Amino acid sequence: MAIERSTERVVDIKNHEESAEEQVLEKSLRPTSFVEYIGQERLKTNLKLAIDAVKKRDDGTTLDHVLLYGPPGLGKTTMANVIAHELGANLKVTSGPAIERAGDLASMLTNLQDGDVLFIDEIHRLRRVVEEILYSAMEDYKLDIVIGKGPAARSVRLDLPHFTVIGATTRTGALAGPLRDRFGIIHRLEYYQLPEVQQIVARTAALLGKEITPEATELLATRCRLTPRIANRLVKRVRDFADVKGATEIDEELARGALELMEIDEFGLDPADRNMLRLMIENYGDRPVGLTTIAALTGDEPTTIEEYYEPYLLQLGMIERTPKGRVATVKAREHLGKG
Repeated sequence: MAIERSTERVVDIKNHEESAEEQVLEKSLRPTSFVEYIGQERLKTNLKLAIDAVKKRDDGTTLDHVLLYGPPGLGKTTMANVIAHELGANLKVTSGPAIERAGDLASMLTNLQDGDVLFIDEIHRLRRVVEEILYSAMEDYKLDIVIGKGPAARSVRLDLPHFTVIGATTRTGALAGPLRDRFGIIHRLEYYQLPEVQQIVARTAALLGKEITPEATELLATRCRLTPRIANRLVKRVRDFADVKGATEIDEELARGALELMEIDEFGLDPADRNMLRLMIENYGDRPVGLTTIAALTGDEPTTIEEYYEPYLLQLGMIERTPKGRVATVKAREHLGKG
């Protein structure tokens, strides 16, 4: 049976639209406790200590507000789910861009119960007027709202239940200082180590009902940019490839064939990554090139280049940042055969 190449960028770590079935499957792969959560040991140790302390006091106090930051795909949303589960609390989920008006946030806050957890993804994208309401809500558990307009307008302060805000951001520098200061627990999620990613690949394959050999596990782990979200997507695509081939087990040969079909090379780079590096090398050689110029060459937004392409390429040593722009390294030229 012929298999067409997919135009989906499997290693893209941005959230993309998925079918309801895919969303359910994605949620089923997420751990719900610190025991199941693989990696981020320092973060888990600190959070577990804070949660155990709250439970031990049992005086009605809640966990300090938590800010999780770091590159996309490393498990910030999953960690928020784990925290809520470990606290035995209800989790309410929203995102910065979704809260358009102050009234939206006020409605959300007044519907919370004591001990609830409010997770705000991309919290750095909150509008300023919404952000200012959140200040008193987080610090004093009070909600200041204005009733009426003009001379008849008056301010009313409402009491809120004690709740915990968990904020997630990929750009902690874009967060306003007053908002950042209201978080009592601030942690960065780091890139995973290869053995941890291998555990994630093996766990995901088991949850998907597929046996996988150690060789295939290691191969997939080396191609997923040390990022759990990408690891899960790769395993799902390789599972699909195995199903079409009628294979009951994912071995190294089958995994390698699926990766070749997706055009993901030994460094985990896909055609979009290689295209960016190739355009930089062919047009500028070893000279620096500006971010907006790279975006114009590739047809992507500058923020896409900066947030989703660069971090991993920098980590690999494929590009360097200089005061004059980005430079493709000797390693990149050798990898593309342009050394």
